[in-house]
Amino acid sequence: MKTPDSRWVQQAIAEFEEPLIRYAAHITRDVERAREVVQDTFLKLCHQQPAQVRHLAQWLYTVCRNRALDVLRKERRMTELSDAQLELQSRSGPDVSTALEHEEQLSDILKVLSTLPANQQEVIRLKFQADLSYVEISRITNLTVSNVGFLIHTGLKTIRERVRMQPALRRVK
Repeated sequence: MKTPDSRWVQQAIAEFEEPLIRYAAHITRDVERAREVVQDTFLKLCHQQPAQVRHLAQWLYTVCRNRALDVLRKERRMTELSDAQLELQSRSGPDVSTALEHEEQLSDILKVLSTLPANQQEVIRLKFQADLSYVEISRITNLTVSNVGFLIHTGLKTIRERVRMQPALRRVK
């Protein structure tokens, strides 16, 4: 029989495992290391009582980020893995041509995103990939809420400007 605590952890895994793997893969640049980081994150969650974790998404992303940065500090090996490839691997849509077109568009946008400073990349990914609020992003990154807003605003403005300058990207909305 499952305890209420184990159901809580299982629900967290079902909801957050894939987005956390994408987030950790962005940091570590290695999907296998990202899976290990996320596994460690959920192991830490297993040792917590639900009442101790007041904001689950924020707690998970903070633990995941810290663990991924620890892995980078220890190993210093990075392998390139784009979010577009990870997205395609996790997608199981029947229309391959639409999926490939979407992957191309996403890859183009991610190329532009990858030219931004690291702090802008991180807050934009947390906002749009993890769907976190400015307050949650602020707590995860140890930045002020206004700084998070500024970084997102300037990052998106830069992306828009660069997309307009590249004819191949104009078709992406």
